[in-house]
Amino acid sequence: MELDPASLESSPDRVEAIEKATLRLVVQALLDYRTTAHEIFEKESDFEADIGEDITREALDRLGVSRIDERLFGKIDYKRARFVIDPEFVVRQALLVDSKAEKVEGSRTATLQTAQTSLQIRLMRKGTPMTEEGKLPKILRTSKGAYLTTTVFVKYNYRTLEARNELISTTIAALPNGMLQDRYNPTALDTIWLVGRDAPTLGEAFRVRLSFEKLKRRTRWRVQEIPPPAALFTWMG
Repeated sequence: MELDPASLESSPDRVEAIEKATLRLVVQALLDYRTTAHEIFEKESDFEADIGEDITREALDRLGVSRIDERLFGKIDYKRARFVIDPEFVVRQALLVDSKAEKVEGSRTATLQTAQTSLQIRLMRKGTPMTEEGKLPKILRTSKGAYLTTTVFVKYNYRTLEARNELISTTIAALPNGMLQDRYNPTALDTIWLVGRDAPTLGEAFRVRLSFEKLKRRTRWRVQEIPPPAALFTWMG
C-alpha cells in the first residue's frame, strides 16, 4: 500500500518511525565509511566543508538507497527522491542530507537556514519571543508526485594539528518534519533552537542554530555520534 504523504499529518508516530529508519540509514553509511573519512580529512587540502560534502555523498552512494527518477532542488548538499519501504506501507520521500564541518569547539550545534527546515522556528531573541517560517515544505510536490521531506544533518567535528586536520567525531541529527511541530517546538520557550550567527542590524539573512543537546532531551535517538575508527559505536536511544 503506497501512502499519500499528506495522510501522515494525522499519524505523527509514523512520521517519527520513518525519520528514525532514515537516520539509521545515514548513520550506517557513515559508520561503514568512517575509516576512509578519517583518512580523507587528514590528507585532503580542500575546504573542510567541501570535504564533508564529499564524504557524505560517497558514503551514501557506496551503501546505496532506493531511487525514484526525479531531480530535487534546494539548499541541501545531498538530495534523493526515494521510496521508504516498510512491512506495512510504502511512502515517497525526499531525502535531504546536509553536511557541515567545524572545529570541535563548535560541535554542540549546527547552523541552519530557513530553507533547510519545514518547522516554524520558535525561540527567544533578546528576551522577545519570535517565529520564523521554515521555507522547506513538509511535503514536496512535483509533477511526478508528492514526497515526505526528511532532513538529516551531518556534522564533522575536527581539530587542526600541525597543518593537518584530524576528524574527532561525526554527529548525525534527524531534524523533525514540520508535522511534528507541537512535539519539538511548540513555543518560543519550549524549543530546540539557539540564536544564530546572523546580524539583523547588518541586513544578514536569518540563520539559527540547532542545539543537539535540546533535541536529544526530546528524543534521544535523534542525535547519534560516531567516534573515531578505533572506538566502539553504540546507537543511543
